[in-house]
Amino acid sequence: MRDIKIPDGSKLWFTSDTHFWHQNIIRWCARPWETASEMNDAMVDLWNSEVPKDADVWHLGDFCFAGAAQWKDLRDRLNGHIHLVLGNHDGIASGPMLSLFDSIHPGIAHLRVENRQEIWLSHFPLLCWTGCSRGAWNLFGHVHTMSTDPQLGEDSGRVSSCRLWNQYDVGVDQNHYKPVSYSYLKTIIKDDRENQRTDGAQTP
Repeated sequence: MRDIKIPDGSKLWFTSDTHFWHQNIIRWCARPWETASEMNDAMVDLWNSEVPKDADVWHLGDFCFAGAAQWKDLRDRLNGHIHLVLGNHDGIASGPMLSLFDSIHPGIAHLRVENRQEIWLSHFPLLCWTGCSRGAWNLFGHVHTMSTDPQLGEDSGRVSSCRLWNQYDVGVDQNHYKPVSYSYLKTIIKDDRENQRTDGAQTP
């Protein structure tokens, strides 16, 4: 798999599992809205408050539960150049929907940021990956880890038993319903590594 080279990490953001137009996700993940329309509007505003128009945003799957017109409307409202790593619910997307994105990746994407940091992007968390022992990251979604209670996520119990310091769930439910920047992730992942060392856990 070829490296996708990102020369400027200051213009790089990540997110996952927005589930735009998905009414049931509000109940399943205790999202603070009554309707999908309210959720969409709020998350678009939060996205645009964080992401500049010239940024690159890597969305790690499960973008929207609706038809082509709704996909286009949302894409037109969101800042940034959006790259989509397909999630398990993105199979509903047709060619016109997928053409809205700057790039599409059916499984895993591999970034090299500022010629040094390797990042493996996947919808599902990985158990192991090339460069893990050298500090390569795995950013993922799917599990819907929640900021209010990390144990409430769909698969949090299984993930917590194997999650390494250099993995992070970029899903919106853990990250105040908006994308997270590369700069922020560098701080969080560094803290995770230090915390695991302090707790006596092994680091790869």
